[in-house]
Amino acid sequence: MNETTRGPAVADKAATTDEPYLELRGVTVRHGERTVVSGIDLTLRPGEFLALLGPSGCGKSSLLQVLAGLARVAGGSLRLDGADATEGLGQRVRVGYVFQDHRLLPWRTVGQNIEIAMKAAGVPKAEWDERIDRFLSMLRVAEHRTAWPMRLSGGQRQRVSIARALAVDPDIVLMDEPFSGLDEVTARAMRQELTRLHETTAVPTLFVTHSIREALFLADRVVILSQGPARVLKTLDVPLVRPRRHEDSALTRLADEVVADVLREWEPTEGPAS
Repeated sequence: MNETTRGPAVADKAATTDEPYLELRGVTVRHGERTVVSGIDLTLRPGEFLALLGPSGCGKSSLLQVLAGLARVAGGSLRLDGADATEGLGQRVRVGYVFQDHRLLPWRTVGQNIEIAMKAAGVPKAEWDERIDRFLSMLRVAEHRTAWPMRLSGGQRQRVSIARALAVDPDIVLMDEPFSGLDEVTARAMRQELTRLHETTAVPTLFVTHSIREALFLADRVVILSQGPARVLKTLDVPLVRPRRHEDSALTRLADEVVADVLREWEPTEGPAS
């Protein structure tokens, strides 16, 4: 269930600098004998929203699990604020993790699921009620605070899991296709809410998606991955001004350009990396 991994808070989350906050150097990930991520280099800057964009099954989720401390690297290194963090990154920072599925405890209410995460993260109990109300309202599930998770729809459960991750005041946010289970209208609203939240908190965020348009709408930079085993094809600084609109013709043109650029690389192949 570990939605949050507790560690010492990182100072000055809102700092703006080109120096990496988190750096991956030649990171390789394997499932048994199979390589799913191959020698990836990337950086996440303080306060940055970085999208990790790749085709379904290329190994994006496997890489995110390494950054959350849920899996080990088979090669390469991780650095946090310039210091080696290849082992135990998840214990050094407070991570807000949103999985593809909700991972809510079915024997706890919606509110209790969020309380468990906040307690583990060391959020003062006096703040729990306000945080629960705020983030459930943001995700349009406030009326379900006392409901059992399995009485909610799949989309509602995933929205609760997003609220749970954001409520812990994380040092870094890892999001694994969190809007893939939402209808398009709700997903658009949530992208707007996530953008506003990030502008307020400036928490470094790594957002995994296979949606080119979603990545370009949300991110400051986009790291484009190949078919699995994932390798970096290119890194794109998103030139779109904020606030962004889904209907913006510049967004449409840029998405079309990226699609044309990666079309051949993203053609389906055998053996998804997961």
